[in-house]
Amino acid sequence: MTSKALVVSSKSEKVMGPWKEAWFTFLKSKSAIVGTIIVLFFILLGLIGPLFVSQGINDQNFSLRLLPPSSEYWFGTDDFGRDIFSRIVHGARISLAVGFFAVVLSVVVGSFLGIVAGYYGRWIDTIISRFFDIMLAFPSILLAIAVVSVLGPSLQNALIAIAIINVPNFGRLIRSRVLSVKEEEYIVSARAIGMKDSRILWRHILPNSFSPVIVQGTLAIATAIIEAAALGFLGLGAEAPNPEWGKMLADARVYLMTAPWTMFFPGIAIMLTVLGFNLMGDGLRDALDPKMKS
Repeated sequence: MTSKALVVSSKSEKVMGPWKEAWFTFLKSKSAIVGTIIVLFFILLGLIGPLFVSQGINDQNFSLRLLPPSSEYWFGTDDFGRDIFSRIVHGARISLAVGFFAVVLSVVVGSFLGIVAGYYGRWIDTIISRFFDIMLAFPSILLAIAVVSVLGPSLQNALIAIAIINVPNFGRLIRSRVLSVKEEEYIVSARAIGMKDSRILWRHILPNSFSPVIVQGTLAIATAIIEAAALGFLGLGAEAPNPEWGKMLADARVYLMTAPWTMFFPGIAIMLTVLGFNLMGDGLRDALDPKMKS
């Protein structure tokens, strides 16, 4: 019976692949599950929430300005008499979209540059690496402000600026991974049999180098949301009357003492969203990074 049990146990261990094992490791983390629930809540809020809110995001009524939270206006009203709850629900779609698409754009560009630098090396690696070093020499928010100042203040330009400042992070991450992966025996064998570089990069190097990018991308979405809110707060992001959370904070800062709810609820929305992505990113790191596994 003991030998049979060992055989069954060894077979079950062979069946479980690395992605399945990572999934079960992720599910064991309570904080990761909490973060995932928070993220899914705000995603659903942004997708279907606007279909159920009763008040329009730009319905102004000065007779209702700066009303405190009540049964009719759950989060109160702002200085134009607009329902804050409705604006936060609509703002979820804007903030999440900016964070997601900015990170996707930076992952695509950064991964391409990082793979090229790590695989081909020599002068190509030197030029790309120095380009990354120059960009990383500037504080990210100052670089984003400079990019938006050149392109002009708007939500689209803020998205581009956030994507640009995150390119070096993903580029250096995947470059370091490619440098180690390209020395593996199966990559050397692929070159020896005459496999094209494009096929090696697409079929072998990219899939085996992308797991840390997934983790970093999840954490970067949280950072991108904060950066979008910061640009909106400075008047360089979303323009009125778009209900972007950072812009809502900027418009409400003069009412901090007289109507604190106008700043409290947008701030809580930003904090919870960023917390959710950070918790989920930590869980993905523990699940996908072999060094974190016991």
